[in-house]
Amino acid sequence: MKTIIRLAICFAVLIQGRAYCQSDSMVEIKGGEFVPLYGTKTEVGVKDFEMDVYPVTNAQFQEFVKEHPRWKRSQVKKLFADDNYLRTWQDDENFGKGDLQNAPVTNVSWYAAKNYCECQGKRLPTVDEWEYAAMANKTKPDAREDEGYNKFILGWYETPNTYKNAIGKTFKNYWGVYDLHGLVWEWTLDFNSVLISGESRGDSAGDNNLFCGAAAIGATDLMNYAAFMRYAFRGSIKANYSIKNLGFRCVKDIDRKVL
Repeated sequence: MKTIIRLAICFAVLIQGRAYCQSDSMVEIKGGEFVPLYGTKTEVGVKDFEMDVYPVTNAQFQEFVKEHPRWKRSQVKKLFADDNYLRTWQDDENFGKGDLQNAPVTNVSWYAAKNYCECQGKRLPTVDEWEYAAMANKTKPDAREDEGYNKFILGWYETPNTYKNAIGKTFKNYWGVYDLHGLVWEWTLDFNSVLISGESRGDSAGDNNLFCGAAAIGATDLMNYAAFMRYAFRGSIKANYSIKNLGFRCVKDIDRKVL
């Protein structure tokens, strides 16, 4: 029954002259190895996984809160979302007028994003999975050393209110994923894992050195300022925070059955 409902709410919207299905559009990310900016100076492995082509939209999250009332703005517990949760929505079930239905949902806490993905049979991506997929430009899986690519990302960081734009307005990367850069920041499953030394609920603070000159210590690429910004942002937030330019997308494990 849930599958039928999800298919029923899967509607076609026109983005750049093409129609697509919002609810179940995923692509496979072929796994591999890469050296992340923080956490280790050696390569880490990333297994094959599927990733949402687009960030979750207001329209999709609207259906979610209707099915799961505990995530409505008036009913969500403060432990799981701060006072900014869905603050731009008109009320519990309406996000407003205009093209907001196709804009990424923001002002959503980690707890809400995590539960949304779980209810779709998916999960939030890990930091390594997100960074691995986000290395890609239009033509190759790792464009981190391309000057033009990094300029594009930094240019987005300086552009205000991109979270109000419709999904699918940025380029499709090598894997077939849109909007990893250029629209909103995105939650990851272990967003504070690199900068928190122990169990997150027991730590009072992360590595505050990330915000000063010592940030370069332990980094693997001193010129990757765009990645510095992402890791600094992740290290500055908490799971109940709801931020106007922070959204999310989901991923799914690929079960490779051995015959």
